[in-house]
Amino acid sequence: MADLPNPLRHVAIIMDGNNRWAKDRGLPPLSGHQAGADRLREIIERCGKHDIEVLTVFAFSSENWKRSRQEVGGLMSLFSSTLKRYRKDLVEQNIRLRVVGRRDRFSERLQKQIAEVEQATSSGNRTLVIAADYGGRWDIAQAAERMARDCVEGKLNPDDISEQCLHQYTSIGDLPDPDLLIRTGAEYRISNFLLWQCAYTEFFFAHCYWPDFDASWFDKAVREYRRRTRRFGANPDLDEGALDEDVSSARAVRSGR
Repeated sequence: MADLPNPLRHVAIIMDGNNRWAKDRGLPPLSGHQAGADRLREIIERCGKHDIEVLTVFAFSSENWKRSRQEVGGLMSLFSSTLKRYRKDLVEQNIRLRVVGRRDRFSERLQKQIAEVEQATSSGNRTLVIAADYGGRWDIAQAAERMARDCVEGKLNPDDISEQCLHQYTSIGDLPDPDLLIRTGAEYRISNFLLWQCAYTEFFFAHCYWPDFDASWFDKAVREYRRRTRRFGANPDLDEGALDEDVSSARAVRSGR
């Protein structure tokens, strides 16, 4: 797929709308989360069809602890059972699991289970990243804290700190930045997800809840991504004169002319 326009190596997904999906059907919230976990399996397989190297999903934000004790407990139980069910699939599909976020607030049993699945899948050539108890601001803050510690310990020279240096200290600093961020649930924000990594990511907002985001929706997002022009702050296809003309046109539109 290297010859296709806009290489697509890394897709990130905010899997939103599980609660609303369940509410619309008169079901308890956990039923929506279960349906969402089942949907993820299909999308993982679809990533393989598109030769996507990395899939990162937002499973549980650092703000989700504010939900009811019953829902949080159900989510933790579902996380554990999903890891157990997915372990064999990930090994068979040659997919490496990585869980990013604060693990220390999970139970010791869940922490151990995460580590075991990561170890069992460590030889995979594709990567599934699950962001759990994760926040984009936390990610940047913990990167800065680790850099500061290395400076104090003499492992890092403050004069060597740069954007690339900080990037390497983030939770997925060894992986390519997301090319495409998908959010379901008809919401138009990134909710503290991968704030550093998504500086030049293309966004796709789906008007459906996550349990309804099937392979056809995913393919639609990929097609839309392929049609876009990624400039990364520049426009190599335009010469200076054309660029000046574009800027003038844009100013005219903003001024109402």
